[in-house]
Amino acid sequence: MTTVSIATAKERLSDLIAKAEQGETIEIERNGKPVARILPADQAREAIDFVWLESVIREMPQTDDSGIRRLRDEDRY
Repeated sequence: MTTVSIATAKERLSDLIAKAEQGETIEIERNGKPVARILPADQAREAIDFVWLESVIREMPQTDDSGIRRLRDEDRY
């Protein structure tokens, strides 16, 4: 993985995109901390199917949260 600063990424964007096209991941840093990545398109995450996710959540059993609420309330005092 190639790591570059934001300034370098601005100067060399075309080169970095060419590297991504060849399968490389590029990490962009600000003040030495990673803030973004340029990934090859085939490695990018797929979009979340929120309709499917909502249906899964609806099918999950409902639990009694009174125990959690009691522990939370007791911890306050």
